Amino acid sequence: MSVLVAIPARYASTRYPGKPLVELRGAMGQAKSLIRRSWEAARAVQGVDRVVVATDDDRIRTAAEAFGAEVVMTSTTCANGTERCAEVLDTLGGGYDIVVNLQGDAPLTPAWFVEELIAGLRADPMAEVATPVLRCDGMALNGFLADRRAGRVGGTTAVFTAENHALYFSKEVIPFTSDHYGDHDPTPVFHHVGVYAYRPSALGAYPRWAAGPLEQLEGLEQLRFLERGHRILCVEVEARGRQFWELNNPEDVARIEEMMAGMGLE
Repeated sequence: MSVLVAIPARYASTRYPGKPLVELRGAMGQAKSLIRRSWEAARAVQGVDRVVVATDDDRIRTAAEAFGAEVVMTSTTCANGTERCAEVLDTLGGGYDIVVNLQGDAPLTPAWFVEELIAGLRADPMAEVATPVLRCDGMALNGFLADRRAGRVGGTTAVFTAENHALYFSKEVIPFTSDHYGDHDPTPVFHHVGVYAYRPSALGAYPRWAAGPLEQLEGLEQLRFLERGHRILCVEVEARGRQFWELNNPEDVARIEEMMAGMGLE
């Protein structure tokens, strides 16, 4: 099954304008832009036929082409990364069995997250979309809770059925737990990793649906599938000692650089 990875990147982020071009320093001090680090993460995934950056901004296009990325220009009317990926597939004329949306703000995404995601979608013929979830340890959960207390969105959490089909995604920390956890204790909270694998039929239909109330309230694009009754497979992945965090706010730059330094990632 042929696989296309698209990396949506827009300059006009509401919370962090210009985010794709923000530079992050690795363990040895080398600075690379967020979009370059996300592209390198996509290139490390095994079994992928093509990787493209999808943007509507010439500044991002210029920067991406400078480090060797293939760029597909998309319209400024795309409401989110899923709509941008759908436009990419249409522009390229289809021809792929699975399209992966590796969001451009997640440079710490390990290759095996995406590889297991693709394998999960292949193995579940009833699922139309798949996305990874990572069980939070106490440190991650406490970080989420601290962000919410400070009025920041630190990440998205997911709840799902015994068959791993999504029930809901939220920027609040769900499910609620009153227990206290040590830094390395497993918790019942799952961090939703912002990567998606779509079957082309589901991806092609998505832009034709109006955003529902839950998507608009949460600002989470995947809720459009759930509100339309389509099945999302949550694939549980293992960190294997790697830390993971998206770049959502300016404060996250230092947090991600500290994580890269701790893991020795250049």
